[in-house]
Amino acid sequence: MSHRIVFLDRETVAGYVTLRKPDFDHEWVDYGHTAPGQVVERLKGATIAVINKVRLTADAIAQLPDLKLVAAAATGTDNFDLDACKKAGITVSNIRDYAIHTVPELTFGLILALRRGIVGYREDVKAVKWQKSGQFCFFTHPIGDLHGSRLGIIGEGSIGASVAELGKAFGMRVMFAAHKGIDGLGPLYTPFDEVIETSDVITLHCPLMPSTRNVLGMDEFKRMKRTAILVNAARGGLVDDAVLARALKEGLIAGAAVDVLCQEPPSDDNPLLALLDMPNLIITPHVAWASKEAMQVLCDQLIGNLENYVNGNPTNVVV
Repeated sequence: MSHRIVFLDRETVAGYVTLRKPDFDHEWVDYGHTAPGQVVERLKGATIAVINKVRLTADAIAQLPDLKLVAAAATGTDNFDLDACKKAGITVSNIRDYAIHTVPELTFGLILALRRGIVGYREDVKAVKWQKSGQFCFFTHPIGDLHGSRLGIIGEGSIGASVAELGKAFGMRVMFAAHKGIDGLGPLYTPFDEVIETSDVITLHCPLMPSTRNVLGMDEFKRMKRTAILVNAARGGLVDDAVLARALKEGLIAGAAVDVLCQEPPSDDNPLLALLDMPNLIITPHVAWASKEAMQVLCDQLIGNLENYVNGNPTNVVV
């Protein structure tokens, strides 16, 4: 049997990364990006869909009787209607453990930038404040050490575990937050409320699910230390952009760095974009995962998932 493989958003993986072709009989079609109204048209006749962030709805699935495998070119599958895939007998696979170095490294780059006031001091030099200061240094932005501070991690998967190891190397006291509203998870977890109220740094590394959407709301921000910082390199929906913007404007936290937003790319009226002049806010365009090395691992694993499915031994199965 020959398979028709359609990659709906090929441009989400850098062109300089090798994406080898699978070793079974197939036709491969690439689209750089796909609008919602083009999904069904482009997947008609496809037996395998490769998708990173394009949404695959129940309505679209109902119109694609040939589809047998949806291969996510990412770990997250919240953009797929998994129930509809299951009912239609469609296997869904994803990518795992490919970002255990790249995401933690960016996470700590952002943590260091905020705790050391790097963005603010760089802007001060650009604004000629150092040159006019009359002394060898000045203190317009607070600076805090990581050593001895408390790191609260929400999400205990492979990336969260890697972040914990880096935190320990910096001499931080690491806490894995128990799931919100759930007690009795064991001694490896710190109660969620304690993590919120005592952390100097909170970093998010959990998947986006109904139970984690808006896991940090205004109530949590009001209970956080005023000197605490937040880093989100996981999913935008874990924190509502408008709520985070309000927390920053009201000084409920000392700073935030986000690699993800609720809508990507963001609209011009996103409330966080209006705060980009704040030295304690850093926004990067969903690139925590995107080191060359990590993308190569992703591509190799993606093609392996396709080959294993066709060979009757599907891997990384979500549905």
